Amino acid sequence: MDTAHRASPPAGPHSVSRSGRTCSGLAVAALIALGMAAPSQAQTPPSSMKAESVAAARVAAAAPHIEGKTVEGKPFRLSSLKGKVVLVLYWSTGCAVCRDKMPELRTNYEGWAGKPFELVAVSTDARMQDVLDYEAIISRTVATRQRFVQLWAGDSSYRDNLGQHAQLPAGYLVDKSGKIVERYLGRIPPEAWDRIADLL
Repeated sequence: MDTAHRASPPAGPHSVSRSGRTCSGLAVAALIALGMAAPSQAQTPPSSMKAESVAAARVAAAAPHIEGKTVEGKPFRLSSLKGKVVLVLYWSTGCAVCRDKMPELRTNYEGWAGKPFELVAVSTDARMQDVLDYEAIISRTVATRQRFVQLWAGDSSYRDNLGQHAQLPAGYLVDKSGKIVERYLGRIPPEAWDRIADLL
């Protein structure tokens, strides 16, 4: 697991028995939620790279649009966060790199508490249950101050104009005016947090 790069906010801071299988499953789920499960294959289908670059060019000429419901069932629109710097992260519970970076993201998110910053995670998991299982563990193991907005792209209410993502995680840094200023493929680089500080 990578060591968290902490931001510097301006204001400071298979078993024999059935029960055995159940316990084993819970243990694996817990490790996934904490970003500690064994690595899986990176989600990088090369055939979609061209489509992704075309989508990126289209987005560059327009403000990003994301709307839907959070995993808690609350309505969400990215436009409602105008006036804040927003880091949008596309990820999935089956992406090892994504899981590995979650502790770092949560630590830095907490570091910007009280500042005009928000982190929005969009799960691209095929099944909603995978997201719910993950969130159930997070609710028991992660402090409230480290939890950010989470949406599921498979929900019927979900809409965005950012296209498909050939690689996960994929991040977009949105400034206070609602425009994308940086785009990240793969791990969110340490320099991203410095950029966020500049935009606040």
